[in-house]
Amino acid sequence: MLTLMKPEIELYAREKTASHGDLLEKLTTETKETMEWPEMLTGPLEGRFLKLMVTISGAKRVLEVGMFTGYSALSMAEGLPEDGELITLEINDKAIEVANRYFGNSPHGKKITIKKGAGLDSIKELTGTFDLVFIDADKVNYSNYYEAILPKLKTGGIILVDNVLYSGEVLDPQSENAKAIHAFNEKVSNDNRVDKVLLTIRDGVYFIVKK
Repeated sequence: MLTLMKPEIELYAREKTASHGDLLEKLTTETKETMEWPEMLTGPLEGRFLKLMVTISGAKRVLEVGMFTGYSALSMAEGLPEDGELITLEINDKAIEVANRYFGNSPHGKKITIKKGAGLDSIKELTGTFDLVFIDADKVNYSNYYEAILPKLKTGGIILVDNVLYSGEVLDPQSENAKAIHAFNEKVSNDNRVDKVLLTIRDGVYFIVKK
């Protein structure tokens, strides 16, 4: 796997970024110690980015596709107003159990609702529109999530999509995941329904705005 950023540069960036606090630090530690694929955890750089994106966009209703142990959900919930709502979709029972404990210990946990099940099925059941959506789930379905979500996103709403550089594998995609992400990136780059910029933060975040 290609390292996109030198570790010392990422450390420097983290040192110059606001702290994520003790609760998220404990969640990070538990995730690394107890979960398979702990690298799926959203880190402090992207977590603070997500919080600020929710804050500056004025979002009141957020959807997350792929919760894992809840780091990104808690980060975004911090940026929501007190009457804000975050619906997060997850299928893994162990991840849900861990996340629920940390949501219960956070003053922002009351803003979060977990919807268990396959992401595409859950999206079909959602009503109303969303202000901001974060996608970080199974890579082969990125294009499907995008098409399912876009009609439920308000005009001017934001979609943030994680891992769109896939450790650099998108430059020469060989694996199923890399090929799916490359195809998704091509779809978005040619989609005149949205404005977009692919950011190189961590493993790549596609910043998409519905026209």
